[in-house]
Amino acid sequence: MSLHLEEKSVDRTPRARTTGGITIGIALSFCVMAIVLVCAFFGGSVAPDSPFAQRLELGDTPPSAEFLAGTDLLGRDVLSRVIYGGWTALVGPIVVAVGAWMIATILGLVSGYLGGWVDSAIMRWVDFMLALPAPLIAIVVVGVVGGGYWTAVLVLIILFTAPDTRIVRSAVLEQRPRPYIDAARALGISKTRILFVHILPNVLPIILAYVVLDFAFALVNLAGLSFLGLGVEPGTPDWGRMLFENRTILFTNPMALLLPAAMVILTAVSMNLIGDWLFERLTR
Repeated sequence: MSLHLEEKSVDRTPRARTTGGITIGIALSFCVMAIVLVCAFFGGSVAPDSPFAQRLELGDTPPSAEFLAGTDLLGRDVLSRVIYGGWTALVGPIVVAVGAWMIATILGLVSGYLGGWVDSAIMRWVDFMLALPAPLIAIVVVGVVGGGYWTAVLVLIILFTAPDTRIVRSAVLEQRPRPYIDAARALGISKTRILFVHILPNVLPIILAYVVLDFAFALVNLAGLSFLGLGVEPGTPDWGRMLFENRTILFTNPMALLLPAAMVILTAVSMNLIGDWLFERLTR
């Protein structure tokens, strides 16, 4: 699995109205996310077995009536580990998405509205961050500093902030010359109130949509770091870590590898579809 961090851009081209096929896709996406939520918060009640119970004498076995997704090299129930893995697949990406957008929203609002040297300073920092090889930076920092999963989350928040700041700034620049901003200035309203009371609500739809998209990007990147051994601790039920641990038993129990991979893909695709759907709904 390779890490892929990329700059997101807002697509403002006209789109056709949602069709029946897309409606089904959105419904399925919400169903997938509902399953992930249940796994994350009620994994102990849903999982058929403990994700940590080892059966060394059993080893890796294919799916059976007792173990629906088979077992891994240590005899642990794969299905139970995938269910428990919903926690790290949900919490970490949420923290990355919300953290990056809280910082990016403030920087983007200030940069886009104030302009001048403030805008230049923030944009030069953004340009510097975008010029860095983000996947390599994430691997090096997490590998050198250590700290596991939450260090990876912190690194991704920093890396995601730069492109997100550029998106917010672009939206603010579109709002700044509009008449309602001129009217607010004429009334002597403070810059802080203009930013957070008048401009922010108008750019909020873009922010909300891209928070969802950031979740999908963060999920893939955290899974990638775990696959490289730089995320969660060994033995932790995590989809990315399971891909690393079970890569050698692909032919004896394919489900041990394919099931967590499918969950990463389905969750990321579902959040992308939901984010696109939200953007269309909120910007009509």
